[in-house]
Amino acid sequence: MCFVLYVGTSNPLPRRKFDKDSLDLSVESLSERDAAIKQYFSKPEVQYVGSTSGCGCDFPHATLQNGRWPELGYHDEDAEKDELDIAREVSDRQNCNALVALLRTSGNETVELYGVWDGDFAKAPRARQEVSINELIGRNFRFKEQGFYKVHLEPTTGI
Repeated sequence: MCFVLYVGTSNPLPRRKFDKDSLDLSVESLSERDAAIKQYFSKPEVQYVGSTSGCGCDFPHATLQNGRWPELGYHDEDAEKDELDIAREVSDRQNCNALVALLRTSGNETVELYGVWDGDFAKAPRARQEVSINELIGRNFRFKEQGFYKVHLEPTTGI
């Protein structure tokens, strides 16, 4: 099963089909299958955003374990990183940077993000959080499974 990410904006983001030979993110309209996700957004436009893997699995994310999220982020004390871990970290950062660039083109002051497992479109958020756009590209950021984010695109105080 794949992690999937949805973005709520005031106006639609430019649509892009997934291309396995490109480092661009895909942006697709909701289908009948995932339309139930729209109920959680206050923004009128909701679209699916795929990472460079086609789904959302290459966005950094944390999976609920026994009703809780594990400790999030990378740790410098992780002495034994293999090549797969390093490649995953690079991919996560690349995809977050591309997502931030895409969100900045929306023209909105805030956007909404909701990440779930594919097929869990009707499941309500288990966490709600407000974050700045810069937090998304922070080394320790992870999308929480069933986490709903209000993202401030312009720097704000108090976050």
